[in-house]
Amino acid sequence: MAKVLYITANPKTADQSFSLSVANEFLSTYRQQNPNDEIIELDLYKIDIPYIDTDVFSGWGKLQQGTAFDQLTADEKAKVGRINELTDQFVAADKYIFVTPMWNFSFPPKMKAYIDTICIAGKTFKYTEQGSVGLLTDKAAVHIQARGGVYSEGPAKDFEFGDRYLRAVLTFLGVPSIDSVIVEGMAQMPNEAENIKAKAIERARETAKKFAAAKVTV
Repeated sequence: MAKVLYITANPKTADQSFSLSVANEFLSTYRQQNPNDEIIELDLYKIDIPYIDTDVFSGWGKLQQGTAFDQLTADEKAKVGRINELTDQFVAADKYIFVTPMWNFSFPPKMKAYIDTICIAGKTFKYTEQGSVGLLTDKAAVHIQARGGVYSEGPAKDFEFGDRYLRAVLTFLGVPSIDSVIVEGMAQMPNEAENIKAKAIERARETAKKFAAAKVTV
């Protein structure tokens, strides 16, 4: 049985969101293929995600100097402790499903804040004399993203940073299997929106079957 993190960053509901509605079909198909897997849903707009701020840097600095965790300030303990929880949860999972809309060429800031909590030296990657090495070498991930315009080809391709950034981060962390399901062009071609969504759902279902079959160390 695999442990799956289903990570969404969208303040809208599924009936208002192309990314969430396509992701729901992906998740439904995945569950049909692997009914015994544990799926943990993280709605980043509904959980506590600390930003990397003065308290976090201060707390980390004190810990590096040998200060005991319980001697940190209340704010330092709360934020550093929560980051530890999120990082440990991410490391303990076997598979990741990220679901985002494209906002201003990337994704919502909540997703960036979450990524900042899981890129922790010594837990998800390490430094060596040869450079950084990712530690999550037995995982698999998929990113489901909706874009109002078409950014997979043409001049606008250079302006897509959300999927590319997430892939870069996961690769840095050592994740060997990364896939993407992109639904795009709905705002650019509103008359084709439902057809675009239907085709994306087909791709999502096929990708879910592949993702369900991905071999991870459990």
